[in-house]
Amino acid sequence: MTGVDLIFKVAAIGILVAVLNMLLCRAGRDDQAMMTTIAGLIVVLLMVIQEISNLFTTIKDIFGL
Repeated sequence: MTGVDLIFKVAAIGILVAVLNMLLCRAGRDDQAMMTTIAGLIVVLLMVIQEISNLFTTIKDIFGL
């Protein structure tokens, strides 16, 4: 995955979570809105952690560690 793809995916998830959060808050379901926000954050963090893992693997391969 290229850097631009990652940025677009994170932005899309952010927009989706923001819209769902607003809809759920207006419907009076604040608890579900918070859980949606947390779930979106976890998904984005997992994507970033995977990319960081790929970075460390590449660095290990380059330096032969």
